[in-house]
Amino acid sequence: MGDDERYEATRSKDARFDGWFYVAVTSTGIYCRPSCPVVTPKRENVRFYASAAAAQTSGFRACKRCRPEAVPGSPQWNTRADVTGRAMRLIADGVVDRGGVGALASAIGYSRRQLHRLLATEVGAGPLALARAQRAQTARTLIDSSELPLADVAFAAGFSSVRQFNETVRQVFACTPSQLRSRARDTGRDGDRDRSRGREHGSAPGPLRLRLAVRPPIDLARLFRFLAVRAVPGVEEYVEENGNGEYRRVLALPHSTGAVALAPGDTGRYVWCRLRLDDIRDLGAAVQRCRRLLDLDADPQAVAASLGGCPVLAPLVRAAPGLRSPGHVTASELAVQALIGQQISLSAARTVAGRLTARYGEPLAAPVGGLTHVFPTPEALLDADPAALPMPGARKKAVHALAKALASGRVDLGPGADREESERRLLELPGIGPWTASYIRMRALGDPDVFMPTDLGVRHALERIGRPGSARPDSARAAAELAGTWRPWRSYALHHLWSVLDPPAPTGGTAPAVR
Repeated sequence: MGDDERYEATRSKDARFDGWFYVAVTSTGIYCRPSCPVVTPKRENVRFYASAAAAQTSGFRACKRCRPEAVPGSPQWNTRADVTGRAMRLIADGVVDRGGVGALASAIGYSRRQLHRLLATEVGAGPLALARAQRAQTARTLIDSSELPLADVAFAAGFSSVRQFNETVRQVFACTPSQLRSRARDTGRDGDRDRSRGREHGSAPGPLRLRLAVRPPIDLARLFRFLAVRAVPGVEEYVEENGNGEYRRVLALPHSTGAVALAPGDTGRYVWCRLRLDDIRDLGAAVQRCRRLLDLDADPQAVAASLGGCPVLAPLVRAAPGLRSPGHVTASELAVQALIGQQISLSAARTVAGRLTARYGEPLAAPVGGLTHVFPTPEALLDADPAALPMPGARKKAVHALAKALASGRVDLGPGADREESERRLLELPGIGPWTASYIRMRALGDPDVFMPTDLGVRHALERIGRPGSARPDSARAAAELAGTWRPWRSYALHHLWSVLDPPAPTGGTAPAVR
């Protein structure tokens, strides 16, 4: 979009563009989301920025009315596979907070100076400013929605000191942390607040209840069903109480472990996220991984506009508005599950994964309901006796080879991984074919443009919706050619096709894996 188009979107208060860009007003010194309800400023008084960090770096403070820091992240960082997209995903995961700019540059393979120049050109701010803006956003969420002591908020948000926290909040929001909390209490949002008082005498913080912003619409019922039928015993569970569903799982985080419960919000514009963390410093990473799991930064209207124009998919898009492409919180876990689930049913794959977890996973210090273990790490599986793994001999060797590649770093499945390179290296491993590598790329790496033409579920779905002959083994090429018109959203097209099946899950493939 050009600046004139951005201004027209701002004049129309179009919420679809919230998070895509930010509107700064020179006459007031504030920046807003495009849908801010205030009177639209004059064109000559407006500047546009690609990120909140860029606006803050230019001296603008966040609008107190529209709260631009509360919008979902830009969906372009999910779609872009270039260095900028990889860097933005790593920053969101907290790499700069944990290891500094040097760790980010090393993960990308650039020098610090090259990386700063690239991000400043593409996003309008360097890595430190981008990480600072994310810390400010996390801090604002905690100030508004929890009763954590402000000192705990500072470290949970990733600040290295309370002084740095206070200065940043004053610069970004034009008031102190205490004033922000008082304002949150006074504006009637108290019912949304978590009552955890944080750490007592050095103990771990209590449960935190946060709201994760969503771009509506979102089909959470279908999304939770997708996760529920794949839930590994001891690691994940889905429960329903009084007609309300909640997905729960264990989290393996940079500093420690935790558990999360995710449930629909009341308005469809947010998801409730209840976190139990052994180390409060893991909060930012936990939130970002939950967002990736539920694909909350996606732009469903852009996806629907593109796929809805395809005659084959149009009825499916209308029937499932807001369908998402689920990711995962731990890429290595997803990769192992995909491999062990080849050529067996979903229920059998869950059983095998549950046995692996019980034998090689780290037990939680305090189980939460049915959550008892962390899924085995690649290092734990590498140390296991291959003969003791509960699967056929060839699969045992494949799991061992995958664990070795992940543990050594030969295969990178982190948020900043080069998707093409990661898929190529996966295909070099024994027991991993194109279907499994593509599935890992779609879910573990969050690629929105993956299609698997050999999948039996896809072929049966195409047959069912009026593409005769699609179920024949020789139909994969025709399916791939058809899917070429669905770029760059083929992952969503894949999920739409799977939704045709009943139950709402795929049913196998040429080299079937756990879907």
